[in-house]
Amino acid sequence: MELLRSLQFIPGNRRDMLEKGRAFAADALIADLEDSVPPAEKTAARDLVKSTVPGLWTQGQKVIVRVNSLDTGLTWEELQAVVGPYLWGISLGKVTSPWHVQECGRMLEALERRAGMEAGKVKIIPWVESARAVLNALAIAEASPRVAALAFGAEDFTNDMGIVRTDEGQEVQQARGFVAMAARAAGIPALDSPYVKFRDPEGLRRESETAAKMGFKGKFSIHPAQIDVINQVFSPKQEDIDYARRVVKAWEESEAQGRGSLSLDGKMVDVPVVKRARNLLTLVEQMEKLKR
Repeated sequence: MELLRSLQFIPGNRRDMLEKGRAFAADALIADLEDSVPPAEKTAARDLVKSTVPGLWTQGQKVIVRVNSLDTGLTWEELQAVVGPYLWGISLGKVTSPWHVQECGRMLEALERRAGMEAGKVKIIPWVESARAVLNALAIAEASPRVAALAFGAEDFTNDMGIVRTDEGQEVQQARGFVAMAARAAGIPALDSPYVKFRDPEGLRRESETAAKMGFKGKFSIHPAQIDVINQVFSPKQEDIDYARRVVKAWEESEAQGRGSLSLDGKMVDVPVVKRARNLLTLVEQMEKLKR
């Protein structure tokens, strides 16, 4: 899986924020052309993102652009403006079926060919943010090899359902669980909805910890002050890293002796435990590469 613990939104109509983005410690930077940009500023934001986003690439973070949904008629022109070697992926809003992902993939393929890029280089992160999308989550996640993660949008989901979004979030737990399971089944990370109270770090930590326990691998941030908390929650703890290393070492020694299971610290270690340990260590390696 890709390392996508923290994904920082940057309004596409804010030159000052786009220029500051290269200093943010997020795993990915998302230049937003969708919800954070008023309709009257969409064209200007598209042109601004086209000119400024390539500079974000030089800092080693993944560069993503959130484009408007296909039903707006804006997607093609936005993709034409931003697809290039610096672009890691695009975030596609209001996805409700596999067709949205596949159609977006066809557009990207044409633009990659035009730019002389490797086919399939630009990834897609679809937003699951309606009842229909939640019920189609697995099909959306498996719609294209380009799908690198699945994002859950709590605000739009509650709006679609006609229910109130609360601080406790019980009203979205079932949908969050569906998205997390669909992403896991497809072998990609699930990304949790932003926490809108950006001056409440403890609330952010609680919501992030709940998401992590449900299987989410990262979370979107709407303010740079949220990044550190999100990175902490979705990073392995040192004691877990140490234990994973011990598990792998003990397992390799056990395999060399022809045994298929072992006991470590009074607990049975078998294949699923080893797989989990190796996955955790792979994540740690990705984090170390990002630091370098």
